[in-house]
Amino acid sequence: MPMSILNFLTFVVNPLNIYKMKKLIKFCAVTLLIFAACKNEKAANKTKQDVKPEIVAFDSFGAKITKDAALNSDEMLLKFNNLKVGDTINVKFASKIKEVCSKKGCWMKLPLDDTTETMVRFKDYGFFMPLDSKDREVTIEGKAFVQETSVKELQHYAEDAGKTKEEIAKITVSKKEFVFEANGVLMKK
Repeated sequence: MPMSILNFLTFVVNPLNIYKMKKLIKFCAVTLLIFAACKNEKAANKTKQDVKPEIVAFDSFGAKITKDAALNSDEMLLKFNNLKVGDTINVKFASKIKEVCSKKGCWMKLPLDDTTETMVRFKDYGFFMPLDSKDREVTIEGKAFVQETSVKELQHYAEDAGKTKEEIAKITVSKKEFVFEANGVLMKK
Protein backbone atom coordinates (compact mmCIF):
# COMPACT_ATOMS: atom_id res chain seq x y z
CA MET A 1 0.00 0.00 0.00
CA PRO A 2 2.74 2.51 0.76
CA MET A 3 4.02 1.83 -2.73
CA SER A 4 0.84 3.01 -4.36
CA ILE A 5 0.91 6.28 -2.42
CA LEU A 6 4.49 6.79 -3.52
CA ASN A 7 3.52 6.14 -7.15
CA PHE A 8 0.65 8.66 -6.85
CA LEU A 9 2.92 11.36 -5.40
CA THR A 10 5.48 10.76 -8.11
CA PHE A 11 2.74 11.13 -10.75
CA VAL A 12 1.41 14.38 -9.26
CA VAL A 13 4.78 15.98 -8.70
CA ASN A 14 6.09 15.22 -12.16
CA PRO A 15 5.96 18.58 -14.11
CA LEU A 16 4.73 16.95 -17.30
CA ASN A 17 1.78 15.39 -15.48
CA ILE A 18 0.97 18.71 -13.76
CA TYR A 19 0.68 20.31 -17.22
CA LYS A 20 -1.66 17.48 -18.34
CA MET A 21 -3.73 17.84 -15.16
CA LYS A 22 -4.15 21.60 -15.74
CA LYS A 23 -5.35 20.94 -19.29
CA LEU A 24 -7.75 18.26 -18.03
CA ILE A 25 -9.16 20.59 -15.34
CA LYS A 26 -9.66 23.41 -17.91
CA PHE A 27 -11.38 21.01 -20.30
CA CYS A 28 -13.73 19.78 -17.53
CA ALA A 29 -14.52 23.35 -16.45
CA VAL A 30 -15.36 24.47 -20.00
CA THR A 31 -17.52 21.38 -20.56
CA LEU A 32 -19.34 21.96 -17.29
CA LEU A 33 -20.03 25.62 -18.20
CA ILE A 34 -21.39 24.66 -21.62
CA PHE A 35 -23.80 22.09 -20.18
CA ALA A 36 -24.89 24.47 -17.42
CA ALA A 37 -25.57 27.27 -19.94
CA CYS A 38 -27.64 24.98 -22.17
CA LYS A 39 -29.69 23.82 -19.21
CA ASN A 40 -30.39 27.42 -18.08
CA GLU A 41 -31.42 28.41 -21.61
CA LYS A 42 -33.95 25.56 -21.74
CA ALA A 43 -35.36 26.59 -18.36
CA ALA A 44 -35.66 30.21 -19.51
CA ASN A 45 -37.48 29.11 -22.69
CA LYS A 46 -39.84 26.93 -20.67
CA THR A 47 -40.66 29.86 -18.37
CA LYS A 48 -41.38 32.10 -21.36
CA GLN A 49 -43.77 29.50 -22.79
CA ASP A 50 -45.58 29.06 -19.48
CA VAL A 51 -46.26 32.80 -19.13
CA LYS A 52 -47.97 33.27 -22.51
CA PRO A 53 -51.39 34.83 -21.93
CA GLU A 54 -54.46 33.36 -23.57
CA ILE A 55 -55.17 35.32 -26.71
CA VAL A 56 -58.86 35.78 -27.45
CA ALA A 57 -59.71 36.91 -30.95
CA PHE A 58 -62.41 39.49 -31.61
CA ASP A 59 -64.08 40.93 -34.68
CA SER A 60 -64.25 44.71 -34.42
CA PHE A 61 -67.09 46.88 -35.75
CA GLY A 62 -67.27 50.68 -35.72
CA ALA A 63 -64.79 52.61 -33.57
CA LYS A 64 -61.83 50.71 -32.14
CA ILE A 65 -62.55 49.76 -28.53
CA THR A 66 -61.06 47.43 -25.91
CA LYS A 67 -62.77 44.87 -23.71
CA ASP A 68 -61.16 46.33 -20.57
CA ALA A 69 -63.32 47.73 -17.78
CA ALA A 70 -66.60 46.57 -19.31
CA LEU A 71 -69.60 46.16 -17.01
CA ASN A 72 -71.50 42.88 -16.96
CA SER A 73 -75.25 42.66 -17.71
CA ASP A 74 -76.30 42.90 -14.04
CA GLU A 75 -74.23 46.04 -13.48
CA MET A 76 -75.60 47.56 -16.68
CA LEU A 77 -79.19 46.86 -15.58
CA LEU A 78 -78.52 48.78 -12.34
CA LYS A 79 -77.21 51.72 -14.37
CA PHE A 80 -80.31 51.68 -16.63
CA ASN A 81 -82.66 51.48 -13.63
CA ASN A 82 -81.11 54.68 -12.24
CA LEU A 83 -81.80 56.59 -15.47
CA LYS A 84 -84.93 58.57 -16.30
CA VAL A 85 -86.34 59.11 -19.80
CA GLY A 86 -83.95 61.57 -21.46
CA ASP A 87 -80.89 60.76 -19.28
CA THR A 88 -77.73 59.56 -21.06
CA ILE A 89 -74.50 57.97 -19.82
CA ASN A 90 -71.33 56.86 -21.63
CA VAL A 91 -70.58 53.26 -20.75
CA LYS A 92 -69.09 49.96 -21.90
CA PHE A 93 -70.60 46.58 -21.16
CA ALA A 94 -70.48 42.94 -22.23
CA SER A 95 -73.29 40.50 -22.94
CA LYS A 96 -74.46 37.87 -25.45
CA ILE A 97 -76.53 38.79 -28.49
CA LYS A 98 -80.13 37.70 -27.98
CA GLU A 99 -81.47 38.90 -31.34
CA VAL A 100 -80.14 40.71 -34.40
CA CYS A 101 -81.88 42.46 -37.32
CA SER A 102 -82.45 39.70 -39.89
CA LYS A 103 -82.44 42.09 -42.86
CA LYS A 104 -79.21 44.12 -42.48
CA GLY A 105 -77.86 43.61 -38.97
CA CYS A 106 -78.64 47.27 -38.22
CA TRP A 107 -79.65 46.61 -34.58
CA MET A 108 -79.33 43.93 -31.94
CA LYS A 109 -80.85 43.12 -28.55
CA LEU A 110 -78.71 42.20 -25.57
CA PRO A 111 -80.18 40.62 -22.41
CA LEU A 112 -79.67 42.42 -19.11
CA ASP A 113 -81.43 39.67 -17.12
CA ASP A 114 -84.03 36.98 -17.83
CA THR A 115 -86.82 39.46 -18.65
CA THR A 116 -85.06 42.73 -19.53
CA GLU A 117 -83.03 43.60 -22.59
CA THR A 118 -81.47 46.62 -24.26
CA MET A 119 -81.99 47.64 -27.87
CA VAL A 120 -78.64 48.47 -29.46
CA ARG A 121 -78.37 50.64 -32.56
CA PHE A 122 -75.17 51.79 -34.18
CA LYS A 123 -73.90 55.37 -34.28
CA ASP A 124 -74.84 57.22 -37.47
CA TYR A 125 -76.01 53.92 -38.99
CA GLY A 126 -72.27 53.56 -39.62
CA PHE A 127 -71.84 49.81 -39.26
CA PHE A 128 -73.85 46.62 -38.99
CA MET A 129 -73.56 43.27 -37.26
CA PRO A 130 -73.37 39.95 -39.13
CA LEU A 131 -76.82 38.41 -39.55
CA ASP A 132 -75.63 35.15 -37.96
CA SER A 133 -74.24 36.75 -34.80
CA LYS A 134 -77.01 35.57 -32.43
CA ASP A 135 -75.64 34.08 -29.16
CA ARG A 136 -72.16 35.53 -29.73
CA GLU A 137 -70.41 37.38 -26.90
CA VAL A 138 -69.97 41.11 -27.47
CA THR A 139 -68.51 44.11 -25.72
CA ILE A 140 -70.10 47.41 -26.73
CA GLU A 141 -69.17 50.98 -25.95
CA GLY A 142 -71.30 54.07 -26.41
CA LYS A 143 -74.28 55.94 -24.94
CA ALA A 144 -76.95 54.29 -22.81
CA PHE A 145 -80.30 56.00 -22.31
CA VAL A 146 -83.96 55.37 -21.57
CA GLN A 147 -86.59 56.29 -24.16
CA GLU A 148 -90.26 55.83 -24.93
CA THR A 149 -90.46 53.81 -28.19
CA SER A 150 -93.49 54.40 -30.41
CA VAL A 151 -95.84 51.66 -31.62
CA LYS A 152 -94.77 52.29 -35.23
CA GLU A 153 -91.09 51.85 -34.39
CA LEU A 154 -91.80 48.71 -32.33
CA GLN A 155 -93.73 47.25 -35.26
CA HIS A 156 -90.83 48.08 -37.60
CA TYR A 157 -88.39 46.24 -35.31
CA ALA A 158 -90.72 43.25 -35.13
CA GLU A 159 -90.87 43.15 -38.94
CA ASP A 160 -87.06 43.33 -39.16
CA ALA A 161 -86.84 40.46 -36.67
CA GLY A 162 -88.98 38.30 -38.98
CA LYS A 163 -92.13 38.26 -36.82
CA THR A 164 -95.44 37.27 -38.41
CA LYS A 165 -98.09 39.84 -39.38
CA GLU A 166 -100.28 38.58 -36.52
CA GLU A 167 -97.49 39.16 -33.99
CA ILE A 168 -96.82 42.63 -35.40
CA ALA A 169 -100.54 43.52 -35.22
CA LYS A 170 -100.55 42.71 -31.49
CA ILE A 171 -98.15 45.62 -30.84
CA THR A 172 -100.51 48.43 -29.83
CA VAL A 173 -98.79 50.31 -26.99
CA SER A 174 -95.58 52.30 -26.82
CA LYS A 175 -92.89 50.94 -24.55
CA LYS A 176 -90.29 52.38 -22.17
CA GLU A 177 -87.02 50.89 -23.39
CA PHE A 178 -83.40 50.72 -22.37
CA VAL A 179 -81.54 51.84 -25.48
CA PHE A 180 -77.88 51.85 -26.38
CA GLU A 181 -76.16 53.70 -29.22
CA ALA A 182 -72.90 51.86 -29.81
CA ASN A 183 -69.95 53.60 -31.39
CA GLY A 184 -67.88 50.40 -31.29
CA VAL A 185 -68.44 46.66 -30.87
CA LEU A 186 -66.08 43.77 -30.19
CA MET A 187 -67.51 40.34 -31.00
CA LYS A 188 -65.75 37.22 -29.78
CA LYS A 189 -64.80 34.93 -32.67
